[in-house]
Amino acid sequence: MSANSAGVVVGVVLAIFGVAGTGCGGGASAGAGEQGFRAVPDRVTRLVIDVDSSFDEFKSRYEQAVPAFSPDKIAGLPDWNAVVARTAEIAPHGFLLYGKVDVSPVMKLNGHTQRAVTYLMGNHTVAEAMYGKDPGVMLYAPLRTLIYEDLEGKVHFSIDQPSTRFSSFANDDIAATGKRLDDKLAGLLAELHLPVPVNLH
Repeated sequence: MSANSAGVVVGVVLAIFGVAGTGCGGGASAGAGEQGFRAVPDRVTRLVIDVDSSFDEFKSRYEQAVPAFSPDKIAGLPDWNAVVARTAEIAPHGFLLYGKVDVSPVMKLNGHTQRAVTYLMGNHTVAEAMYGKDPGVMLYAPLRTLIYEDLEGKVHFSIDQPSTRFSSFANDDIAATGKRLDDKLAGLLAELHLPVPVNLH
């Protein structure tokens, strides 16, 4: 792990399954057809971004910038174009929240004082652009984000870089959408007054 002057830690997490020496970024391991499974190499860049405010303040700011999704917000619309338009209205910065888990109360039972809340953040209209190419993309859509306090009490916002999550599907359209999500993430971070990692540009 290394930190740059913008206060961003970029960790490259390697999750390699299958035959040693297989290149990252797509494809299955040898003999997948006979074995009944595919082992897809996946190289992911994890972004850990310093937050210059309190946990509660940033959590509130994040949840305001990324509103919670509810199916009733798009219920009854006549077609997909209407869904796209409506989604753009309710997601002013391109993302919505589809789930939230606060692990703090459980961890506190064994004396841990650090707080952490994880979210499912995404956009169903962006996911749809990939879904038609490979429904397996839903393993990574919505994206997972985390607001947490480290062991020294410092607050961080963490997320896997979207393009590195979707690059393993060996599909140019999916990869392009991953890059598009990088751009959206950069815009959201700027809106939240956080450092924007150079990886996203």
